[in-house]
Amino acid sequence: MVAHVATVAYVGLEARAVDVQVQLSPGAFAFLIVGLPDKAVRESRDRVQAALAALGLALPPRRITVNLAPADLEKAGSHYDLPIALGLLAALGIVDPESVASAVAVGELSLDGRIAPTPGVLLAALHASAAGLALICPAAQGAEAQWLATSERPVEVVAAPDLAALIAHLKGSRPLPAPEATLAPPAGFTGPDLADIKGQDVPKRAIEIAAAGGHNLLMCGPPGAGKSMLAAAMPGILPDLETAEALEVAMIRSVAGVLEGGRISRVRPFRAPHHSASMPALVGGGPKARPGEVSLAHLGVLFLDELPEFSRQVLDSLRQPLERGAVEVARAEVHVTWPARVQLVAAMNPCRCGHLDDAALACARAPKCAADYQAKISGPMLDRIDLHVDVQAVKASDLLLPPPAETSAEVRARVAVARARQAERYAGTGVRSNAEADGQLLEEAAALDGEARQLLHRAAEAMKLSARGFHRMLRVSRTIADLAGEERVRRGHVAEALGFRRQPPRA
Repeated sequence: MVAHVATVAYVGLEARAVDVQVQLSPGAFAFLIVGLPDKAVRESRDRVQAALAALGLALPPRRITVNLAPADLEKAGSHYDLPIALGLLAALGIVDPESVASAVAVGELSLDGRIAPTPGVLLAALHASAAGLALICPAAQGAEAQWLATSERPVEVVAAPDLAALIAHLKGSRPLPAPEATLAPPAGFTGPDLADIKGQDVPKRAIEIAAAGGHNLLMCGPPGAGKSMLAAAMPGILPDLETAEALEVAMIRSVAGVLEGGRISRVRPFRAPHHSASMPALVGGGPKARPGEVSLAHLGVLFLDELPEFSRQVLDSLRQPLERGAVEVARAEVHVTWPARVQLVAAMNPCRCGHLDDAALACARAPKCAADYQAKISGPMLDRIDLHVDVQAVKASDLLLPPPAETSAEVRARVAVARARQAERYAGTGVRSNAEADGQLLEEAAALDGEARQLLHRAAEAMKLSARGFHRMLRVSRTIADLAGEERVRRGHVAEALGFRRQPPRA
């Protein structure tokens, strides 16, 4: 007899069906796992055997063969422990084979029989829902899976704390309670409020424009000017994720194993990797083609502080994701596409010492050191950043002034209105914001009046804008017009957008 238990293999954001087949046959004791398992799956033999022994169950002196079909799909991860154990229990007649054949099982087994969390449970729940099956998962991740119970694709979730409780549930003696989904975000935004930042009116305006249109932003200024604080305030003025967007973000976090407590949050992600981050850490990759920081920041903010300190090769690896909104990780045995539609917010000092504009503090190589320092960032990378703003040092007299009256909540309300205008404009096109509009769609959206067209034409020639830079100016101008509630892009909107265009460093 062969017992069957369904589970999944994760390939990017796709959960592919895997049939765990367990057979007991005559012969000397052996425990074989076949079907292209990796080291973690092969080690399941020891974890499963120990977990069963903790329940007082000994494996029979027979040949045990576990086949993970299809055999040509690589199996990786510790979530195969639970389906292998359930297959053994079914083959031994301890549980009804039908009770495990109608569910997708994922979970890692501890040596004492507890079922430990594993990455990707949300994807397994989506797969089980599509296949019309139940889901058996660790109790700690029941809320993550149960989130689908109130959606359009419900799934029956069995969340078990340990193998003994799961056996009792499958036998019908002690049914497990249904887990409670955590639909609301665990907490609101806890970063700094714009009202906490004194001065910096121009950078605050740049932050508002970037948030309203989904644009990339670079802030340049001396140390201590407030660049990091401004960036950290950005998520507080961004609109909440829609339900479908929250699910998309949660799927990435689930696969990466960083979905805390199974809570689906509508707060947009904010990721701030250190400048020592490697290319696989930033854009994804490694032996298992895991998602990187740019994918974990999907539909949110990727903040790169001390931008020139990042490896130039690492920074240039972001050029394609920023343009396409996705990362393609190609390896010899796997090809994965991760979503990466982010807003890049970067900060940098004007030169290595950081005090280019202060003769008393600047180094002896100023101003030539500014050109050398900023040259560490490639031109094509800078061309993908829509807004460039200088952040001036805050004077002590400014710090003694009363706090600004305008809060993040007020700016967030204006951003929400501008985003609503864009949602209505681009309805049915797949475009979510002005920053994503392109081609004929952009030309129709950014309808310039006569004076605005003339100004942009003259500026494009004087500033030698590339085609990409020209279109980015159009997008920023359209966003400024949206914030002003204007249907057409006027001269003042274009002039403000040009004011945020990058100027070459002083040599």
